[in-house]
Amino acid sequence: MQILKYSKSFLLIFLFVSSFSLAASGHPVRAENGMVVTPSDIASVVGSEILKENGNAVDAAVAIGFTIAVTYPAAGNLGGGGFMVIHLADGESTTIDFREKAPMAAYRNMFLNDSGRFVQSKSLTGGLASGVPGTVAGLLYALQKYGSLPLAKVIQPAIDLAKDGFILSYQMAKSFNSYQKIFAKYPSSKKIFHSPEHPFVEGELFVQPDLAKTLEAIKTKGKAGFYEGKIAQMIVAEVNKNGGKFSFQDLKNYKAVERKPVLGNYRGYEIVSMGPPSAGGIALIESLNALEHFNFSPEDWGSSHHIHIVSEVLKHVFADRAKYVGDEDFVNVPKVWLLSKERGEEIFKSIGKRAVPSKLISPGKVKILKESSETTHFSVADAEGNAVSTTVTLNSLYGNKIVVDGAGFLLNNEMDDFSAKPSVPNQFGLTGSEANSIQPGKRMVSSMTPTIVLKDDKPFLVVGSPGGSTIISTVLQTIMNVIDFKMNIQEAITVPRFHHQWLPERIDYEKYGMTKDVKENLIRLGHHIGIKRVLGRVQAIEIDWQNHVFYGASDPRSNGMAEGL
Repeated sequence: MQILKYSKSFLLIFLFVSSFSLAASGHPVRAENGMVVTPSDIASVVGSEILKENGNAVDAAVAIGFTIAVTYPAAGNLGGGGFMVIHLADGESTTIDFREKAPMAAYRNMFLNDSGRFVQSKSLTGGLASGVPGTVAGLLYALQKYGSLPLAKVIQPAIDLAKDGFILSYQMAKSFNSYQKIFAKYPSSKKIFHSPEHPFVEGELFVQPDLAKTLEAIKTKGKAGFYEGKIAQMIVAEVNKNGGKFSFQDLKNYKAVERKPVLGNYRGYEIVSMGPPSAGGIALIESLNALEHFNFSPEDWGSSHHIHIVSEVLKHVFADRAKYVGDEDFVNVPKVWLLSKERGEEIFKSIGKRAVPSKLISPGKVKILKESSETTHFSVADAEGNAVSTTVTLNSLYGNKIVVDGAGFLLNNEMDDFSAKPSVPNQFGLTGSEANSIQPGKRMVSSMTPTIVLKDDKPFLVVGSPGGSTIISTVLQTIMNVIDFKMNIQEAITVPRFHHQWLPERIDYEKYGMTKDVKENLIRLGHHIGIKRVLGRVQAIEIDWQNHVFYGASDPRSNGMAEGL
């Protein structure tokens, strides 16, 4: 695998050429033998090389997962968690849940003060904010059951990149520098990400020897190399030194769980997505079940009618999410009802010409959520018909900003994704219910929506996005843009998006996403116009099996790359 021996000169040339070619093209990348789309140029090359070395889409996805832990530390990780949706060439679909879990010492009111008030700083910073990480267990489970290459082969690129270093982009250097004050608070983080005398610069070689040793331990000992022994000791020590409550048993007992995907059908396309503890798949399919009753033409895109209808649907969907979705190992989620065409029709019938105030919308038959914005996503499809859609996260950018001393990776702050106190919003404005309350060993609810859309039983779209609660509306609009508005995949992810999540009651939108008259029309319909902000960063693939062409598209809002074979 010659290209994986990254020299400094190669990386400089590679990054320059990639950036130039992407900026110069408004079309998706085309290929005949497979496609990889990730938020990291280097990871995209790693994934495509794994496919070239006769690996399948799962092998490539696992290699990418370990690589972005090195090359995209803001969200790629060993210390976080995520979800993987897989469709195999034999027609089987499955999902792997490697979401973080509350440690066994966690308890329902752990983030409330003596007066019963939610103290959000406790759920976002320090060791108490960290859930037990699942990424390593999830990637290893996927490789062992569905991969075709040995772990030593797929993890080696990440080891090399950590040990020998990679060239910092302008954006990454800028990101490191913007968090200097926070990284300086923690000695372990300061050693790696803090450089006040000489700020990080574009073109600098970034080396992570401690992270390389951790990856070597995983390569040698597998799951035990991370969840037991020396690395586990380092994790427990770092978390608890910073006020957390981890035990060795929390780590040793962690297991990734294979779950059946949630399934839906939209205008003849099959939707394969992630079920609880992710709320994303249910919300996506519930939305599509309601939207299927409306007819949209390409000329409707961006109109007040289009935005009104989708926003009204999302109000109901997010209200249902708030009340019903939790970790199914702890709560009964009424999936059959939420995913039913009947529930979609109920929502459709409730939508009129004017906006219904959010306070009048109850979740289905009852009343009243929670989450992470700085996640990351990657999509892979191979020539045989295997496809993988994976979203991983640390929650906030760089998680809780604490590096595990000696192990070289950042910890998550996913405990904020629980409903620390029902009806009180988290950092992303989402409120929650008892279904997502904190319990020992429980997985927190997420909006991550890794999804595969099938056409004639074959992968048609492989899609997902970061963005916390906006993931759901981002993935929904991407799918609608292709199916309803007849856009190619690059157009579908490039055009401006909007977002409504029931509470707060407003439509947020992107730059150039709403003309003045559209805003005025929406206000007349009773809507509240929210803030202008970036909504999601999609990495997606569209496949034309008749002509055997793969189209890859990386969101221009991010710095990713599509790499075809």
